[in-house]
Amino acid sequence: MSSITTTDGVEIFYKDWGPKSAQAIVFHHGWPLSADDWDNQMMYFLGEGFRVIAHDRRGHGRSSQTDTGNEMDTYAADVAALAKELDLKGAIHVGHSTGGGEVIRYIARAEQGRVSRAVIISAVPPIMVKSENNPGGLPIEVFDGFRAALIANRAQFFRDVPAGPFYGFNRPGAQVSEGVIQNWWRQGMMGAAKAHYDCIKAFSETDFTEDLRKIDIPVLVMHGDDDQIVPYADAAPLSAKLLKNSTLKTYAGFGHGMCTINADVINADLLAFFKSQA
Repeated sequence: MSSITTTDGVEIFYKDWGPKSAQAIVFHHGWPLSADDWDNQMMYFLGEGFRVIAHDRRGHGRSSQTDTGNEMDTYAADVAALAKELDLKGAIHVGHSTGGGEVIRYIARAEQGRVSRAVIISAVPPIMVKSENNPGGLPIEVFDGFRAALIANRAQFFRDVPAGPFYGFNRPGAQVSEGVIQNWWRQGMMGAAKAHYDCIKAFSETDFTEDLRKIDIPVLVMHGDDDQIVPYADAAPLSAKLLKNSTLKTYAGFGHGMCTINADVINADLLAFFKSQA
């Protein structure tokens, strides 16, 4: 397996497919998944002639099941280490959900020339948790509930999330895919409970406001207005407003897992953005 070792001794697993001379796309997965969540996109863009890269965040998938560093600063540092190891220049970074936060934190600190443009999809920035400064956020009790459910019965919790709100399978008339549910469960259970527990705080309480303000490369912000995990109104429009060079694309009726459920639409829009002169 391909992996790098970070300065604190953590092994980060990654996939790297396609010509090394081609435009690189780096995919960043959501919680509590792995690089496998991007299989559809990686195969699609490989077929379009791109170099496609995806890593398992520390504590997730095939990376070390670490009990330390499970927060956004270290996640971003791990990405920086991967970009340096692979000598990526002018790469496109695409992040879903928690991965969108990771992309924003990384780009705000990235070496000059490493990144050319980015996409955040159903992403957690600017900040999820409710506070005086973020009255439209979700109450801390929601995330406390996630932590309690993870400790009580992680296997059942990781079944209930994809079977219900993640893909919108709880909506009337939804076409439920048992394979998609099981694949989500498989990816989640590969990771470490401690890392997943810590990551709930990372994705819900990290404030990306200043990171967003620092970024001046083109960023496509994609979000479904029926997202039951990262509510649309407190996420995408606010991030797009803070970014200097953003395009907001809203998908009517799409849920949180639209990269999987609506891959044909999402892939086509990603390709158009990658090929645009924006």
